[in-house]
Amino acid sequence: MKKLGERYRTALVTGASGGLGRAFADMLLDEGLRVWGTARDPGRIAARPGLETLRLDLADPASVAEAFAAADAASGGLDIVVNNAGYGLFGPFAGRDFADWRRQVDAMLTQTMQLAHLALPGMGRRGRGALVNVASMAAEFPLPFMSGYNAVKAGMAGFSESLMVEVAGSGVLIIDFRPGDYRTGFNDTMQREPGHLSTQEPEAVRRRRVWGVLDANLRAAPPPERAAADLRRALRRGRSCTVRSGGFFQAGLAPWLARFAPLRLRRAVAARYFGSY
Repeated sequence: MKKLGERYRTALVTGASGGLGRAFADMLLDEGLRVWGTARDPGRIAARPGLETLRLDLADPASVAEAFAAADAASGGLDIVVNNAGYGLFGPFAGRDFADWRRQVDAMLTQTMQLAHLALPGMGRRGRGALVNVASMAAEFPLPFMSGYNAVKAGMAGFSESLMVEVAGSGVLIIDFRPGDYRTGFNDTMQREPGHLSTQEPEAVRRRRVWGVLDANLRAAPPPERAAADLRRALRRGRSCTVRSGGFFQAGLAPWLARFAPLRLRRAVAARYFGSY
């Protein structure tokens, strides 16, 4: 099968210092593309031939525009943009300062849309390109005590669906990529409030149980290279699509439940799965 480098030349991957972002960048490099990887601290991105690094902080809209402009100019036009960067907040919605949730939504949804808005015109003019929005299975099965993350990922999924209609026939692909759990350092950087987990109040006990399940699932999950292989297959197919990626339950059974099972059953299964009952 032909490599992606025969169809595309250049790519931008946000959040490329580790986890899924690093796996996506490595896959695109192996496919023969030049890749620009971003991170809040570019020094954390491991060097590799063909990989350029840039600073991009989703909390700073100016840095999003600057990073895109630099990569687009240096590449002669970006063919693939992978919106991957993000972070998690764990805790009760009403128990955190609302500014925390606002910052997460602005960074992970508004600035992701900003990057798409910058990328799509050039792709449209060239008649080729792929915009990959990394959403999550949380768009269909929300994660307990991660309301901001769930809202962002559901918003990204809806955003991608809208764009698929808008770019149809233009030569530009929109990929709504929905990973489940992967064995990354995501939970290690999760923003939590330890005080909420230290008491013996029933709600605190429940949150500890949920956190234990979430952490165990992540540590037992497949390596991020599997997600990169799923993205490679989607890009090679050459059409806009939604990709669910992960282990059997999350990428196989859960989408079936989301499509066919009654809402009450879906909620019961999710409560049992996440320990949030």
